[in-house]
Amino acid sequence: MKKIHYNISGILILFFALNASGANSESSKYSESLEVSQMLVVTTNKPLAIIARAALGDSARVEFLQSASQSAHDLTLSISALGKMQKAQLVVLLGDEVEPRVAKAVSVLPKHRVIRVLDLPFLRSDKESKQVSDDHQRDPHVWLDPQNGNLIGRAIQDRVGVSGQDIIRDVEVTRLSSILAPYAKKRYLTHHDAFGHFARGFGLASGLSIRDAGGRQKGAKSQYLLRKEALANTVECVFVEPQYANKDAQGIAATLNLPIISIDPQGTSQPLIDEGYEQFMQRLVAQFRACFS
Repeated sequence: MKKIHYNISGILILFFALNASGANSESSKYSESLEVSQMLVVTTNKPLAIIARAALGDSARVEFLQSASQSAHDLTLSISALGKMQKAQLVVLLGDEVEPRVAKAVSVLPKHRVIRVLDLPFLRSDKESKQVSDDHQRDPHVWLDPQNGNLIGRAIQDRVGVSGQDIIRDVEVTRLSSILAPYAKKRYLTHHDAFGHFARGFGLASGLSIRDAGGRQKGAKSQYLLRKEALANTVECVFVEPQYANKDAQGIAATLNLPIISIDPQGTSQPLIDEGYEQFMQRLVAQFRACFS
């Protein structure tokens, strides 16, 4: 079956032209729509949807665009996805560089209907070199730091006029940190470089990664150095994610005689509920801990 590729610019021009006749009346309803009990909030990926749902509760219908098998760079926009963004009171994306196709689509929306997470002030980001990928882009997995989770949640609440509250309680972060404290200096391998924010958020050592932050394979020399460093640092397991083919992870695990542990930073099995972000972090902590059991 042939794959059909759409020109995103052409689709956007056509789509919004068809909706132009109602644009003026719709624009006058934006502020009113934010007060409707079932506002629509669209996020690019599942973790941001988990945060949005926890932040807004049942006052909003939250939907996300990216499937578990897609990366942010590969996210394609169907006509229905464009329609959701047009109807949504708020669209939440990671950022223009990370999600270029979505960035082009939201460029035609009013600024108050868009949140770019990586542009939020006070977001704890990648000052450490370990959190910058080979192409010098920031590690976008900012939701894995609970402080960032609360900050993103508050930004969503502020934008739609909902009373602000944390989506993960300080007491729960403290409890999870105490669970992870015995493993603070333990070393591990990950399928790709996605856990810098998680490690910083809970005071853990940085892991070694088989692939870069975008999921791209490293060269033969890098693979050799990785194996050498893994042996020198007494790595205890290899973390793999459900959505990735893990042939390279299996190979290095076999070479180093390490167990493979499943971990899910995308929250693929996490339901969108009020306590969703806390549950998501609890599952991650349990999955991480399994490496050292």
